Amino acid sequence: MAEPGARAAEALEDRGWRLRHLPVLLISTAVLAAAAGVIGGVTRGADGALGAAAGVAVTALSYTLTTVALAWADARDPQLVLPFGLGAYVAKMTLLGAVMIGVASTGWPGLIPFCLGIAAGVLVWTGAHIWWLTTVHARRSRR
Repeated sequence: MAEPGARAAEALEDRGWRLRHLPVLLISTAVLAAAAGVIGGVTRGADGALGAAAGVAVTALSYTLTTVALAWADARDPQLVLPFGLGAYVAKMTLLGAVMIGVASTGWPGLIPFCLGIAAGVLVWTGAHIWWLTTVHARRSRR
């Protein structure tokens, strides 16, 4: 196991490694949001388009904030990653639950596309992240 000082020195050499994957993931979800908006619009009208695109946007915002918070915590001290990660997860799930309850209570017809947009956003973000780790990051790690 590497000493904390050695890991910090490596991190200083390549400051952007913690967020290097973020542009690929954001582009993937932006493409999905556009497609979800079109599909939602065709199947459920304007409310469906807005709901589906908003669901993808909620997922992207949630994951982006977590990524940035964990990168910040890791840059300060790797032992902060677990408490920050757990805290971010609890905060996100609480906020998402509140948003879902609030949206559901309005009777908005875009609720189902919103939920489907969230699910699609999770799948695409996770899939793009796995792709990035197994291709781009794997190539860099072998050097």
